[in-house]
Order: sequence, then C-alpha cells, then structure tokens
Amino acid sequence: MYLRPLEMKIAVFSSKKYDRRFLDAANRDAGYELNYFETRLTEATAVLADGHPAVAAFVNDILDAAVLKRLYHGGTRVVALRSAGFNHVDLKAAAELGMTVTRVPAYSPHGVAEHTVALIMALNRRIHRAYNRVREGNFSLEGLVGFTLHNRTVGIIGTGKIGTAVAGILAGFGCRLLAHDVAPNDTCRQHGARYVTLPELLSASDIITLHCPLTPETRHLIDGDAVSSMKDGVMLINTSRGALIETSAVVRALKNGRIGHLGLDVYEEESDLFFENLSDEIIQDDVFMRLLTFPNVLITGHQAFLTEEALQAIAATTLDNITAFAGGRRTGNELHPEEVVR
Repeated sequence: MYLRPLEMKIAVFSSKKYDRRFLDAANRDAGYELNYFETRLTEATAVLADGHPAVAAFVNDILDAAVLKRLYHGGTRVVALRSAGFNHVDLKAAAELGMTVTRVPAYSPHGVAEHTVALIMALNRRIHRAYNRVREGNFSLEGLVGFTLHNRTVGIIGTGKIGTAVAGILAGFGCRLLAHDVAPNDTCRQHGARYVTLPELLSASDIITLHCPLTPETRHLIDGDAVSSMKDGVMLINTSRGALIETSAVVRALKNGRIGHLGLDVYEEESDLFFENLSDEIIQDDVFMRLLTFPNVLITGHQAFLTEEALQAIAATTLDNITAFAGGRRTGNELHPEEVVR
C-alpha cells in the first residue's frame, strides 16, 4: 500500500547541520515529516526508526541483515542511501525482506575530482607543512621541494564519472595519463588516457589515484604485492573507499620510502572516526594514529563530496527516490543483490 508524501515519515540517520539545511530545502515541496537523528544507524539505534516507512542512511550507517530485519519489523519499507556507494548494505537480506534500497548514483563527480587534485597539489608542494611553518614564523624552505606535474605519469584506477573528471583536470596540467578499468571509457580516452593492465599502471605511474567501487574483488586492491610493484617514492591518493587500501601494507611502504606521499579522504576503519568531533578524546585506532605521524601523509575526513552542489543533489535525489517508492514508481536508482557500482 503506497503512501502519500504527507503520510510518509522519514528517519534521517547520521544527520549533520549541513544535511538538515539541504534536506529541509528539498522537502519544501515534498512535504514529508523529516525526523533527524545525529546518531549512526546500528542495531541498537534502529529502534528510533519505528513507525517510519522510510529511512535515509549515510555511508557509515550499518545496514547488515540484523539492522534491516529490525527496521522492517519497525515498519520501514524503503532505505534511501544518501550516497553512491552501498558496500555497507546487505542487499540480499533487503531483497529477502522485500525492502527497497535506493542510492544517489552521481552527485558531484567534479567536486570529488577537484578534491583529489587538491590532495595531489598539497602533498606535492607540502602546503600543509608550509602553512604550519609560516604560522610559527618559520620561513625556511628546507624539506618543501616539490615537482612539476607536467609530463608526470598519473595512473587512474577506475574511470567512471569521477575518474574521468580527474583525467580531464590532470590533462590540463600536461600529465601523461594511464587508466585501468573493467569497462574503458571513451571520454577518458579523449582526455589522453591510455588503458593498460593494472600491473603496468602500478609500475609506471608517478602518482596513483583510486576511483573504483569497493567490491569483494577490489577489497585491498592496494596490498603489499601491489605496493612492491610501484615506483620508489610514488604518490598514492584515495578518495574512493577506504578498504581499497590495505593500510598496514601502506604504513610499511611509508616507513621504507616506497610510498613517498599518501593522500587519503577515506580510511578502511573510518566508521568509528569520521564525521564526529573527537578532539577531546583519545583515539584508540593505533594504525590511524601511526599514519598521522608521517610528514608526507595528508588525511581529510571524507569531505571530498562536500560541496553545495553535491549536498543539493543528494537531498533532492534522496527525496525523489522516496517519492517514487511512495507512488509505486521506479527511478532506476533502486539496488539489487547483483548490482555493481559504476
């Protein structure tokens, strides 16, 4: 039985002030009852969604079989992800329960691409170190030598919308572009990228940037073996999914100099860290804290997507997905167990 918008209550988990601002704006015409919860969605907090036919969840919310069953028994029938990735959702369990799961397939490819290049530039020119030095009155240039991007070889792993946007920006810098993807992209080729095997990309690239989805096949794509095949001093960037990288292997490579620069906007154990203010707490993740000790590591807290344009698109598409469900329609953003993100 489908519900009219005014009868639809939506529980919004992991909501921040910026989420509320853009969701409220998108909801002016839809007229849903939006109930915001700052807490993450877990089996313990799923009770908050009781009586809500729809749940709007984010990337670090837990949507395993146990949580989905609890949501279903509380009356939830649609889970609208406010993200493109869905590796945190048990789609098989959702299908068995008869629940609909939707996502926002593309909201700010250029924003994420620009953040990727910002990490490359900041690491290369040591902007983060220079900023701190100047604030302390230290104007020494020792240790701040970078390199020109022109004629450098950049390997792009994953050439969907974001990877292709990265290729377009770096082409403007005069970089030589190598690409690897199971489905080559003609637009990426038009930017000058040459598709090669993964081993060739890893061994030939001065900079490697990751833009592929997290699947069982890509989990720890960058492991000890992959790192050992890279150039000494390579720059590695990840603005996609944290578990694409085996963090312990990367720490070892930072220590021995195989990786010369590391830029992360995601981290494989980020769910207990990112999106929260932990400045007054002792962080218990020893691997993460070890990363922070390296002067050639720059980490941002999953903010690559965080632009006004992206937040507008996420809010609008999330509510559109719910509206379609309420009306018995499909948007094409529905997910199924056999889905693979592109």
